[in-house]
Amino acid sequence: MTQIARALTHLFTRHRIVFWYDEKHELAAEFDALALPGVEKIRLGNNQFGVKYRILRQETAGKFLLYHPGPRPADIDNWLLDVELAHATFAADQAALWLAELGLGLEFVDVMRPHAAFLGAESRRSALKRLLAQDDTARQLRLKMLAVCASAEPRLDEILEALLGEVADQREEKARLIQRSGLDGFLWEELARLYGYAPTQPSLTDFALALFKAGYALGLDEAAALNSDALVFLQRWQNDRRTGDAFATLSARFAVDLAIETDLAQRSLSDLVELDLFELIDRRILSELVNGVAERTLSATACDEILRRRRQSHWYAQHVHLYQAVDFASRFLHGLDTTELTVHSLAQGIEQYSRVWYRLDQFYRKFIYHARKSGQTTLLSALADKVENLYTNNFLLRVNDLWQPLVDATPRWDVPPILSQSDFFEEQVRRPFLSRDLKVFVIISDALRYEVGEELLGRIRQEDRYDAALLPALTLLPSYTQLGMAALLPHTSLAFDTQNIGTVLVDGNSSQGTENRRKILDRALPGRATALQAETVLAMGRDESRALFRENEVVYVYHNRIDAVGDKRDSEEQVFEAVETALEELIQLIKKLTNANVTNLLITADHGFIYQNRALDESDFASGEPQGTQILYRDRRFVLGKGLVASSSFKKFTAAEAGLQGELEMLIPKSINRLRQKGSGSRYVHGGAALQEVLVPVLQINKKRQSDVSRVEVEILRGAGTAITAGQLAVAFYQTEPASAKVQARRLRAGIYTQGGVLISDLHELAFDLSSENPRQREVKRQFILTREADTANNQEVVLRLEEQVEGTSHYRTYRSIPYTLRRSFTSDFDL
Repeated sequence: MTQIARALTHLFTRHRIVFWYDEKHELAAEFDALALPGVEKIRLGNNQFGVKYRILRQETAGKFLLYHPGPRPADIDNWLLDVELAHATFAADQAALWLAELGLGLEFVDVMRPHAAFLGAESRRSALKRLLAQDDTARQLRLKMLAVCASAEPRLDEILEALLGEVADQREEKARLIQRSGLDGFLWEELARLYGYAPTQPSLTDFALALFKAGYALGLDEAAALNSDALVFLQRWQNDRRTGDAFATLSARFAVDLAIETDLAQRSLSDLVELDLFELIDRRILSELVNGVAERTLSATACDEILRRRRQSHWYAQHVHLYQAVDFASRFLHGLDTTELTVHSLAQGIEQYSRVWYRLDQFYRKFIYHARKSGQTTLLSALADKVENLYTNNFLLRVNDLWQPLVDATPRWDVPPILSQSDFFEEQVRRPFLSRDLKVFVIISDALRYEVGEELLGRIRQEDRYDAALLPALTLLPSYTQLGMAALLPHTSLAFDTQNIGTVLVDGNSSQGTENRRKILDRALPGRATALQAETVLAMGRDESRALFRENEVVYVYHNRIDAVGDKRDSEEQVFEAVETALEELIQLIKKLTNANVTNLLITADHGFIYQNRALDESDFASGEPQGTQILYRDRRFVLGKGLVASSSFKKFTAAEAGLQGELEMLIPKSINRLRQKGSGSRYVHGGAALQEVLVPVLQINKKRQSDVSRVEVEILRGAGTAITAGQLAVAFYQTEPASAKVQARRLRAGIYTQGGVLISDLHELAFDLSSENPRQREVKRQFILTREADTANNQEVVLRLEEQVEGTSHYRTYRSIPYTLRRSFTSDFDL
């Protein structure tokens, strides 16, 4: 089929009558050779009246091609003018043929002729044809041609994002095609009209630079060459996850060209809190935060507010560990300032630690973890020194120095009403479960100290349908693995093995290793109990794990991540990373077991630990060596032997005083002092009587049948006015309740839309995760900037809409909205 035939065939799909004017008398042969099924050809001469009568009266359903050799007659001489105006006209020059192929009328010939290079490619014509609509204007046609050149959606913002991506990649294929297609002039006209970009020599690179320069100035409320619509586009582009890499590349490039680092040195922290156009802004803010927290010139409240606002930053994820390090350092310092450290009894000390003091260990651990993960040793050095000094001297050493005299004075290592580790099986396993014919799984995580258990509690409660309770338990002394693991088993007596010192006997049987512990459980509950490693459970299939539950009343699962890393000299500095891994693995293990029908779970530990991140001073070691008739076993925090001698550096317990059988005695260095041990580390230790070593969590976990997790609710606080009369609108959003484990955070985006759903403002991504009990501290304020498109909705109702992303998709649903009347006068855009 010829191109003429294709064009005419397409026209006849929409029209019954088509006129063809052969202005140059050169296509008569093509007309004669043309054969279109279902279409009758008529050559016009002096037969217009007869033709008119035939096609309008006699054959009203037929299709006709009316060919006129020569130019189109003037309207006054055209007896078929009314028919022509009601139907279609075909022209056979190249531009007209393309128009016919595209289904466009001859009124667009002058629009399309300058873009012959674009139309010359069939692939581009096909792509354009898919985008066309019947009511397209000349501007929309050019915009759609731009979209084809840029391989983008036919919206200017999408086209610009595609072109700026090419600028970031230092390529020009799309830009050159636009220029060859004669569309570059239209592009610059649009940028001038919408954003005020009108240089004498426009280019995409120049526009990108102008965009960043204007965005920075407008963000600081300073004059800019581009208008606020440019800022709105910049924010949309920045927040589009598809184009984040291109934005970051150009941001880094233009930060140098615009000397942003020099300018930032002159700005205050308050100037920059809402800006995130350049990564250097985050670096500057972080530097100020680190120094402010270290020098105590920035309050915890101010620090928290800045950190909360920076969570929306484009670069937050890149610097998340630095932000988190600052956050936990600030919390630690504030917590230490506001915590009273007094101890009047062992029970009161445990109650204070398990209710309040543990947080200082937790904040310290989280600070060290995030500081290490950030890799910014130099930036954090002063803050790390401050935290380390205060943690060691004002908390860890001080609280255990206060605790130690109470340990020294106790005649027996037992602190009612605190649960003793030795009573764990009877009090936590047999009485609440076995006596009621209920099954229970016990996870024992080596070195899961109390504060880590409290964090695990929060993570469990965040999971849907999971609930948990936490209570502290007191380990036996010495607080080390062999004794702690033995104490958690069913037993009548515990004693040190005199043939293999360090190993603990349960009712005369070795408790060393998983297999021996399984045998002890089997003796207590013949055929009804077993023990295995966490790795084995995690590797089980569903049927195998369900069989484990079905065939046993009690299962002990041994998990070892923290102690395995901390107890080695070469890896002890990674112990806090091991804690994070352990928490993730324990959640995984809990879900694995509950999916196997386990409904009752306990998690506890054999002992806790002490960890100080920096190398120890000489004063951190016990003065003098342990003395006695026989030193049979020596570790970093205790010794076992006979005829041991108590001193100002060591507390002595006999086996009976420690609740054990046998004649062996123990010496424990006082407070947090260590013994020197060749081949062992010294920063991570356990075995002594420090609070952090002897308090372990007991988590009681169950899974509910129904969902128990909800999200915070958010309201829009309209204020007094219902009309928008200026180019900006300030709005407050109120989180109605504090975020918690079961009432979780909600992420929303906010924008102003017309009734037809057209966005006429910038978009704001908002995180509502505020946990304050103070309602005023749960307000989030944002300023919305209206775009030029808002002019089309003037004197109409518009909608401020909060939207929530549909989980697992890129779609959003309306969460909440309120109407406003847009009532802007032309003077509202002038600066007075």
